[in-house]
Amino acid sequence: MNYTREVEVVVIGAGQAGLSSAYHLRRTGFEPERDFVVLDHSPGPGGAWQFRWPSLTYGKVHGMHALPGMELTGAAPERASSEVISEYFTAYERTFDLRVRRPVDVHAVREGEDGRLLVETSDGRWATRALINATGTWDRPFWPRYPGQETFRGRQLHTAQYPGPEEFAGRRVVVVGGGASGTQHLLEIAPYAAATTWVTRRSPVFREGPFDENVGRAAVSLVEERVRQGLPPQSVVSVTGLPLNDAIRQGLRDGVLDRQPVFDRITPQGVAWDDGREMAADVILWATGFRAAIDHLAPLRLREPGGGIRVDGTRAVADPRIHLVGYGPSASTIGANRAGRAAARDIRRLLAGEPVVT
Repeated sequence: MNYTREVEVVVIGAGQAGLSSAYHLRRTGFEPERDFVVLDHSPGPGGAWQFRWPSLTYGKVHGMHALPGMELTGAAPERASSEVISEYFTAYERTFDLRVRRPVDVHAVREGEDGRLLVETSDGRWATRALINATGTWDRPFWPRYPGQETFRGRQLHTAQYPGPEEFAGRRVVVVGGGASGTQHLLEIAPYAAATTWVTRRSPVFREGPFDENVGRAAVSLVEERVRQGLPPQSVVSVTGLPLNDAIRQGLRDGVLDRQPVFDRITPQGVAWDDGREMAADVILWATGFRAAIDHLAPLRLREPGGGIRVDGTRAVADPRIHLVGYGPSASTIGANRAGRAAARDIRRLLAGEPVVT
């Protein structure tokens, strides 16, 4: 399409953050397709959840908070989370008539005419007065680089490509990464693999006790401070540590979670340390996290020297027309819900010419 359509707000992404934002835009009086549009590049509803590995059942999901206005009830814990949450998001979009457009790839957002932003997509161009970026991180897996990595004769894959534990049967597997995904992968793979080795850059921190409101608030405030300074956001789990549940305790007792310092280089046969130790491996699984998928915002030059975008609440400090929901402290599911409400409220005030409260 060569013509440009005008709307008040464009929402990019239809995961938890995008759907929450769209819901609250409707609640504040915006109509889908007339006043705002939701663009999503995925083939169907479900956000990043639709791509999760089959062995991640709904019962294993930690902290999946319901979308605003509609609870997720009656889900069988043994069902794949990708199925459960995709069905839930499908029902949610239908119930609130959010009219998500998909699959639509957003190529770039740049300055347009008359104070509008120009959103260039595979479905044509949109001129908008405000933008909610809710693209998450799933599309930007982080692959660290180590000397000799290209010489490895085995298989290398990232959490984003994790197929489930059965494919590692009889293999010697090195899992890299000290987050929740790394520990989950290890605990699943260990019964199938010939051997597993866990390596992390820093010693893992296991958290005793409940994750209550005070702990959560303190963790979010630390992540929030980073984005206020324009630094790339860290995950909340990097601040809180790993929950010491029954599965983790058993993994520690069995030696599956016997952590080793990360190797110094990769060899054709495995990994090696500068102290002379070597470890043979058939597979290296990089459970090394993700980065914010915000490259399409590059033409707006929002990044700070520290590498991130300075955000106050959800609002980009450099451009009040742009809100980042699901970025930094709002990357959790409950955080995304609250951030969607805050973004919709601020955009309503901005477009009405009212002062936006910091």
